[in-house]
Amino acid sequence: MKKIALLILVICSQIVFSQANRFVYQVTMKPDSTDRNNTKSEIVHLDISGANSIFYGENRIKRDSIIGRMRQTGSFNFDRTQMQNLRSNLDFIIEKDYKTGKKLYQARILRDQYAYEEDRPMDWKILPETATIGEYKTQKAETKFAGRTWFAWFSTEIPFQDGPYKFSGLPGLIVKVEDSKGDYSFDLKEAKKITEIASFEQRGSTIPVKRAAFEKQQEQFRKDPMAAISSASGGRGNMRIQMDPNQRKQMEERQKEELKKNNNPIELK
Repeated sequence: MKKIALLILVICSQIVFSQANRFVYQVTMKPDSTDRNNTKSEIVHLDISGANSIFYGENRIKRDSIIGRMRQTGSFNFDRTQMQNLRSNLDFIIEKDYKTGKKLYQARILRDQYAYEEDRPMDWKILPETATIGEYKTQKAETKFAGRTWFAWFSTEIPFQDGPYKFSGLPGLIVKVEDSKGDYSFDLKEAKKITEIASFEQRGSTIPVKRAAFEKQQEQFRKDPMAAISSASGGRGNMRIQMDPNQRKQMEERQKEELKKNNNPIELK
């Protein structure tokens, strides 16, 4: 009887963890290094199903849902304030494949969707320090990644070797991770079962590139956003966007001001 009960327990636990799981994190960040008092926060999701996970911002899926409804109805009247409020400092998607260890980063620069495989290993040093965070017993770990030192607290009570953003590889889910400067912090707020993980409609083709090539494109856009906007592809060959000088000047000033205030990215190198 004991063997049967144990077998039932194992089968039940496998069923539970074969379902899709959603872990909701709050991200706290300081995007402007010249204004340390300017703190922003967003909600992000880590959805896990089987041997895969997808990480994305809640604002991203809300915005995509609104655009999807507009496409279905053919009505493109929308609340500009609402869409403005759904803008994100973390406007990307990260998919992880547990079997291969690959991490696919996807982001858009203007109308072009890019994707690259993360090519830098994440080597963790597990530390002896422990802490109870919320309802979970956690242990501390440290890694250096993309120009920052990160401290993570993981829990073996949640048997997923994953975490928010690109973080993974610890013997349990990462409940909290923050950098040593206090610029970025991911904190687990909720865990729940879901019927299926989020999916995103890809408009147009995705351009596969190496990470260095993507970062070069991103840097060129930051240095001269208007040049990139003016030469943006219109889907029927290369088309140049026409605008009057006043409109161009306003857009240029707005873009420069926005980029000026977002000078402290999560990855420094």
